[in-house]
Amino acid sequence: MFDSLSTLPPDPILGLISKFNADPREDKVDLGVGVYRNAQGRTPILDCVKQAETQLLNTEDTKAYIGPLGNAVFNQQMAELVLGDSHAELDRLALVQTPGGCGALRVAAELIKRASRTSSIWVSDPTWGNHVPLLGDAGVPIKQYPYYDFSTHTIRFEEMLACLEKVPANDLVLLHGCCHNPSGADLTREQWQAVADVAQRRGFVPFIDMAYQGFGEGVAEDAYGIRLMCEQLPEVLLALSCSKNFGLYRERVGAVAVLGASKAITTSHIASIVRGIYSMPPSHGAAIVANILSNDALRQVWFAEVDEMRNRIKAMRDQFVAAINNRGAEGRFDHIARQQGMFSFLGLGEREVAELADAYGVYMVGTSRISLAGLNHQNRDKFCDALMRVI
Repeated sequence: MFDSLSTLPPDPILGLISKFNADPREDKVDLGVGVYRNAQGRTPILDCVKQAETQLLNTEDTKAYIGPLGNAVFNQQMAELVLGDSHAELDRLALVQTPGGCGALRVAAELIKRASRTSSIWVSDPTWGNHVPLLGDAGVPIKQYPYYDFSTHTIRFEEMLACLEKVPANDLVLLHGCCHNPSGADLTREQWQAVADVAQRRGFVPFIDMAYQGFGEGVAEDAYGIRLMCEQLPEVLLALSCSKNFGLYRERVGAVAVLGASKAITTSHIASIVRGIYSMPPSHGAAIVANILSNDALRQVWFAEVDEMRNRIKAMRDQFVAAINNRGAEGRFDHIARQQGMFSFLGLGEREVAELADAYGVYMVGTSRISLAGLNHQNRDKFCDALMRVI
């Protein structure tokens, strides 16, 4: 039976990892992989995570299943983290633990199918590469709205609004809560309000993916759009991830959340969907997050570590722009200092990207999207020198 299958082309990111790993040059630079890295080029385990894991090791007394809804303390703490503990709609938010943000997106897609067989999901152009397979492979139609202008490195907001004015009621519009992946260009507070106004008029449902809370302006500040939408609209769908801001990539910790008319009904359907896909979520990562967020001392350590990660990325943005301008780039990359989060586009062509990899050992995605977290004081000058030679 399986002889009928043919080999698929490699995933662009996974193929980039393989090419980077095969490069023997010791001074090679990886700006493609979307994981946070510290000044030493490592993806660290946060101190708060180590402390929470130690507590968990000393107190955990069972490895029994935790049930399809996941860790109850985690669920409550995540709801309060994203909405704030005094939000008027907090008690209406149905939130369920999932295997990472990817699991949240897939469960959300299955829930959408149950609620409406005619609804489509509108994603930004461009959007994170995994959005379309995670959502579309579930059978929900995918459409696009204008978002990023590659020539000006700004949001095409007027075009975006014009498109959203045509989105039918009960369709969903996927928005990035902060730190837009892959562009780094985020909505302002005024723009969030404008989108909320259109959603109210048209009747579409905001579907907000929050993968980088704390990496933009701050933990509370980055939740502004979500809190606004949940305050003003009857229905909002959320996909949340703890991979970046807790450094729990391999533990797969996330949550799906729905603001709607009936928390109990929504939760029952999510539980049913989970039962038919993966039955139970993993326990360890969510227990770590629950320990951190429910312990005042660990929570403060976490806030400080998130601040440190955010500030390092911002410093790399500013230092890169200053360094490349000093080499004669004449403001070509100034947009990078204005954007937020781990990613931005350089605005290079595929030939230039290939030359950076082949001639200089500097690797990035073919679209010239780079991870600013991959830069540090040891590789920044090499990157800038190679980039100037290529352009």
